Amino acid sequence: MAKPENGSFWSELLAVDLYKRNQGRLARQLTAAAIGLMVVAGAYILSQGPMADYSRGVKVGVPLAISALAAWIVFRLVNYPRFAEFLISVEAEMGKVSWASKQELYRATVVVLCTMFFLAFVLFFFDFLWQWIFRQIGVLPS
Repeated sequence: MAKPENGSFWSELLAVDLYKRNQGRLARQLTAAAIGLMVVAGAYILSQGPMADYSRGVKVGVPLAISALAAWIVFRLVNYPRFAEFLISVEAEMGKVSWASKQELYRATVVVLCTMFFLAFVLFFFDFLWQWIFRQIGVLPS
């Protein structure tokens, strides 16, 4: 794995350059978007829940500040050499996957759904049977 050029995590966190900008681009963008979406959702919940009684400036300012700080941290995280190398290798491995065709996916879905309905029926039958047995021997009230 690549080691940071500057030496420490904190120096990497404050850097503004991109690490291997054209490699693992999709994996990095999707990772950053997913983390960013979670942060924004959390900031919104914070403004509507625990901070609901505060003034409008605080309700808007604090979540915006948290989102801005998180955006920088997420940007640096996906460009941190060790994490970026991981995402680059993830994207390379995803390219090697042989995905199922639409027909295979349809057949597999039908098999799974039929199996689940069958198991639900069997469990319902056993539950009904045991309730009947327990009612007959007096464990459950009639």
